[in-house]
Amino acid sequence: MVRITRRGLAGFGLAAPFLARTGFAQGSYPDRPVRMIVPYSAGGVADTIARIIQPKVAEHLGQSFIIENRTGASGSIGAMAVAQSPPDGHTFLFEGATFATLPLVSRSLPIDYTTAFIPVVQVTTQPYMLGVRAGFPARDLAGFVAEAKRRPGEITYGTPGVAHIGHFMGELLQLMAGIKLEHIPYRGGADVARELAGGRLDAGIISYSSLRPAVERGTTLLASTAAERQASLRQIPVIAETFPGYDLVSWTGCFAPAGTPEAAQNRFVAAIHHALKDPAIQARLEATGADPVISSPAAYQAVIAKDRDVARRIVAATGLSIS
Repeated sequence: MVRITRRGLAGFGLAAPFLARTGFAQGSYPDRPVRMIVPYSAGGVADTIARIIQPKVAEHLGQSFIIENRTGASGSIGAMAVAQSPPDGHTFLFEGATFATLPLVSRSLPIDYTTAFIPVVQVTTQPYMLGVRAGFPARDLAGFVAEAKRRPGEITYGTPGVAHIGHFMGELLQLMAGIKLEHIPYRGGADVARELAGGRLDAGIISYSSLRPAVERGTTLLASTAAERQASLRQIPVIAETFPGYDLVSWTGCFAPAGTPEAAQNRFVAAIHHALKDPAIQARLEATGADPVISSPAAYQAVIAKDRDVARRIVAATGLSIS
């Protein structure tokens, strides 16, 4: 599914005086390779999506488009690298819904996410999946909840990091199901999948694309975090079928350092949309469980605001925090 809302170009004229002062020339951008930092490990959902769109983005920009992984601290290490980069349109951050949740619980972030970045363009939306290792004594969500109630606090589940959107998904499930799980944070979804496949972790809440290699080694997909079953993954039930009202999904999108010229942002948005309109790219994204999204910056900002609101309510109910 592709939702299309075309972004107007009328604002370019209004931005001209600012661009002149900063020395930014629209016609010359980009004048060197453009870098996009993914703050999670290779093989995870963000990395996979970034590399799917990479060739078409480069084609439209007319420059190399470099994907760089900088992992750690639930994505804040990579985010810091982008925030400290020159705001000239040659460095972007590729993040997910954790961008909205992390600042609500961490007291030690080196930057203010609300002022250090500009939300530029949303790329996809995708639910996460609850999966369990081979040999786990439950093969559906009801059985998983029953097992968790029988052994409170003993069942481990992994996500790509503390305060990652997957962590919030797990907290919401525990609240609604009345269970207690032990959270194990990792550097990315690929790491969670590897531990699941190796039987060293009971469960994981990560993207479908990250879980697929583990499924091939015996991991069972129990449920999706979406409100409704996806057309491309119709066989996978949703948590809301057991716990009505459960609805928390992730997304991916691009952010620029504050102060990045609007013309550079628009040029980059056009390159992303060029990639997302390609039927082959759409098919590859949907095969990972992600839906491509073509929308306005305002719609993207609304998605971020909604996730922050949901996360605030989860924090209020659980007391989740990072010292």
